[in-house]
Amino acid sequence: MFTLDTIATFEQDVKKSRFIATAGPVASEQAAKDFIAAHSDPGANHNCFAWRLGQVYRFNDDGEPSGTAGKPILQAIDGQSLDGVAVVVTRWFGGILLGSGGLIRAYGGTAAMCLRAMDKVELVARTEARVTCVFSDLALVKARLSAMEGVRIEAETFLPTGAELVVALPEAEAPGIARMLVDITAGRTIVAFSA
Repeated sequence: MFTLDTIATFEQDVKKSRFIATAGPVASEQAAKDFIAAHSDPGANHNCFAWRLGQVYRFNDDGEPSGTAGKPILQAIDGQSLDGVAVVVTRWFGGILLGSGGLIRAYGGTAAMCLRAMDKVELVARTEARVTCVFSDLALVKARLSAMEGVRIEAETFLPTGAELVVALPEAEAPGIARMLVDITAGRTIVAFSA
C-alpha cells in the first residue's frame, strides 16, 4: 500500500465542463473532512469526493446521479493501491449533459490522472515501543534512533535516573532495533513494546 506526501491538482475539460481534482494525504476521518471542506469550491456546480483510511471509506456524489462521481473517485484511489488519501473533484457545468457513463469516466478519470501524476510513499506498518535508558546512554540511544530510516521519536520523559522515549518503529525491524539498543548500552536499556 502507498499514500501521498503532498497535495496536487489536475484539471481537464470534458465537453465544456471543467473538472479539477485535488488529492492529498489524510491521517484521520476528521482530517479527511477538513481536506474536503478546504478544497471544495462553493461556486462550483458539484464538489464530489472520496477518501480511504484502511477499511474506512466515504464517497459523495454531491447532486450528480447516484454512483456516477464519488464511487468512481474511490475506485481511482483503490486502483492505485492508495490509503490515507482524500480526493475532491470539482465540476463547473458547461451546458452539455454527459450521461451516466460520461460522468463516471470524467470523475474517475480526472481523479486517476491526478493520482497517477503524484509521487507515492510506501506505507510502513509501525509499532510503538518505550525505550528506557540511563542519562549516560541517552545521547547514544537518541543518535542511533535518529539515524535510522522510518524511526520516529514521538515523546521524551525524564526520570530520576534517565529518560523514557516513546518511539514508532517499522514493525518488521522492531526486534532488531531493540536488540541493537540493548547491545550498544551493555544491557542497560530496556525496550518494551506496546500491546
